[in-house]
Amino acid sequence: MSIIYIALGTNLGDRLANLRSAIESLAPDVHIIRESTIYETPPWGYTDQPAFLNMVIEAATSLKPRALLTYLKKQEDELGRIESFRYGPRQIDLDILFYDDLVLSEDDLHIPHPRLHERAFVLIPLADLAPELEHPILGQRVHSLLNDVDTSGITPFSV
Repeated sequence: MSIIYIALGTNLGDRLANLRSAIESLAPDVHIIRESTIYETPPWGYTDQPAFLNMVIEAATSLKPRALLTYLKKQEDELGRIESFRYGPRQIDLDILFYDDLVLSEDDLHIPHPRLHERAFVLIPLADLAPELEHPILGQRVHSLLNDVDTSGITPFSV
């Protein structure tokens, strides 16, 4: 089994229900180990849209990276995600952040996620789970990467 970290994000509909449904949809191929706090975050990239709820899960899987990506995209589709423009609003987004200490770069699959170190909405919940996790390319720990991003506007979400 491989240890993976997946970022979840949503800003359409019942955001909390979207996150819960996404987590439930991951079984049986992805076994949740831990969940971060849920954070409300301002939109990133394209700002004229509703605020997001973001979180990260630590999980175990026997799926290989390509099969995991396919599985996650299928779950997004089944949960109602409709492709729109880059950084646009979404029902659910599931992104592979880390897969063990694998470094992989293919056309549509990059592990670790190529922009995770720029995104406070990913690093804050990731630091909840794995502050000492080392980025295999950058050679920095998650808590150090978090020191280099603007965390303003990101708050824990009260359920």
